Amino acid sequence: MKRLKGLLILPVLCLMVMLYSSPVKAEEAVYTTTANDVTVTLQTDKSEYKAGEEIHYTITVENNRYSWDINSFTLTYKNTEGLKAAQEDSMPDTMPDIPYGESASISGIMVGDPELFPSTGLSGGVIAGIIVGVVVLLAVIVVIVSLLRKKKGGAKAAALVLALILTGQALQAEAAPDDTVDMGPYLRITYAGQEVIVRATMDIPMKQQLQVIAPEDRLTYQRITCHDPSIFRDFDGTYYILGTHMTGGYTKDLYNWTSIDNEYRASFTEEVKAQIRAWNKDETAGSWFDYLWAPDIIYNPIMGKYCMYLSANGDDWKSNIVLLTADAVEGPYSYVGSIVYGGFTQDDIGETDAPQVLGTDQIPERYVTNGIANRKWGDKWPNCIDPCVFYDDDGKLWMSYGSWSGGIFILELDEETGLRDYNVTYETNEHSDAYFGKKIAGGAYVSGEASYIQKVGDYYYLFISYGGLEAKGGYNVRVFRSEKPDGEYVDLIGNSAIYDSYVLNINQSVGVRLFGGYKWRVFNSGLVAQGHNSAFVDEDGRAYIVFHTRTDNGSEGHYVKVHQLFVTKEGWLVSAPYQTTGEALKNGGWSVSEVAGDYEVILHEMDIDYKNLETKNTQLITLHEDGTVTGAYEGTWRLEDGTSYIVLSMNGQDYSGVTLSMNVEFSTIETQVFTAVGLKDQVTLWGSKVID
Repeated sequence: MKRLKGLLILPVLCLMVMLYSSPVKAEEAVYTTTANDVTVTLQTDKSEYKAGEEIHYTITVENNRYSWDINSFTLTYKNTEGLKAAQEDSMPDTMPDIPYGESASISGIMVGDPELFPSTGLSGGVIAGIIVGVVVLLAVIVVIVSLLRKKKGGAKAAALVLALILTGQALQAEAAPDDTVDMGPYLRITYAGQEVIVRATMDIPMKQQLQVIAPEDRLTYQRITCHDPSIFRDFDGTYYILGTHMTGGYTKDLYNWTSIDNEYRASFTEEVKAQIRAWNKDETAGSWFDYLWAPDIIYNPIMGKYCMYLSANGDDWKSNIVLLTADAVEGPYSYVGSIVYGGFTQDDIGETDAPQVLGTDQIPERYVTNGIANRKWGDKWPNCIDPCVFYDDDGKLWMSYGSWSGGIFILELDEETGLRDYNVTYETNEHSDAYFGKKIAGGAYVSGEASYIQKVGDYYYLFISYGGLEAKGGYNVRVFRSEKPDGEYVDLIGNSAIYDSYVLNINQSVGVRLFGGYKWRVFNSGLVAQGHNSAFVDEDGRAYIVFHTRTDNGSEGHYVKVHQLFVTKEGWLVSAPYQTTGEALKNGGWSVSEVAGDYEVILHEMDIDYKNLETKNTQLITLHEDGTVTGAYEGTWRLEDGTSYIVLSMNGQDYSGVTLSMNVEFSTIETQVFTAVGLKDQVTLWGSKVID
């Protein structure tokens, strides 16, 4: 009985607590909310007002988002109907610019419409408190009666629920970083005996601060335009790139380029131009080189020639890859022959080498069923463009090729002629064809082009560009690997590079994603649509990726970039976060104290809004010497003694990569960086130690 009396005291105490702690009794009312390190506070001078009394309020915005400024913006009031400005212009709605680390406030005065808020004799706050108190009292009595009939464990659970109700605790999900922060602070107050809401909604626009590099620390790069750049290192150490529409350039340091477009194009005679064009008969091209795409160049020591493999792309799937040879990279080039043809019919198959390969002058039915006449050639067969030619460890010569449509195929070439090796035969099945060779990636019109195969360390790595090449096309580089030059190529989590049915794969988690749209603070514009790369391993063992990139400025302009590649402990490639300027991994690795510090990081997420030119901006984290990570992402990190390997455990997975020192892009300032790939999500995480 004594226990029952003690329990019955609880409802009375609860009622007293509710009445005493009711916010309407406070002298002022305050609401504060935070998202993305932006804090908004809405405050009124009181929480209870009589009819006709003025409500004085203040809205304060505090910007603690590192390296981001808030631009001036207009907020919208969504108060309870009847609350209006006390005088003209007494409810300001424009917040000024707010730099990082600062705050700004606006204050105003509103009043209630007397027709909607007549005078009452009893305080609305008191009424509200009594009602709430009675409701809580009844609820508590029900709970207590239930507890008396249940086991001890149930009583504890009910007591926990009651405690949460009385303390008003709740869980809040942290908003994801964005360029706009949406906030809606509000207060419930009492006006003329009625509960009303004072509310403001705002879309807070944010702009990341540019990293200011002092003039004496600036490093300029001589850029050139070369779409689909294929790189070749000549015997004197000069690096050459050749690209679509017969463009090209050279460099000694991989970041200062000189164009050779004019000289390169001028080296082609009218006879060679006609030989290249013979199969395609493309009447829609403007200049003679408008239909010539993505050449790849090697030096063939047996032939003693520079061999260029060039895409000639015409109408109605009439495409082919031709071999041209020269005694110098810049030309002049002579026509040798075609490696593979696409888009043939019974009428013109005799103009190709298909009869020689297939042993018949009659076109096989499979090239008719999936043919040009019924517009189904691309359902099964490749568009014969985008060649990549390379030697394997045994000295065999290979060529991968293809774009979207039927997929990416590979053929063995003859090392003595540079043409197709007619002694090698291929099966005809779902992933192989007697004429086109072995399929190694893509198919079913799934996006994927610009295959490039490069041996780095223990594996052959297959690079493919997903998406469309336009700025808003979602172009992005994916990587697969194999122990053999002709596959099977798989990604980090075991996905095959081959597709047997159509999917929209631009943002799909198949293939390791090297990078997507991104923007360091030293960039005036973000970079998007990086792709159609080549890659190579230099004489010192360092590997590089060469690609063209567009920007998010709304144009289709593009230029060439070169980043160093590194192999993770698990044998996967990651790209350095900045343009290469000669950096290298440190022998013996780094100490924890050397690597620890504040980092700006870019997480190249798989799902990106490429149609709206989305770029990933930097966020701030801290790598503490005790192995913890705090900031925009939280977790742990560790180094492997005696190596450059680093692992960051965040977002429920491990990001494995390397750490090194390199120049911040566009500067001579060195800083510690890391580049790592998620072992579950297959996207790259970049970090650069803060320099300001």
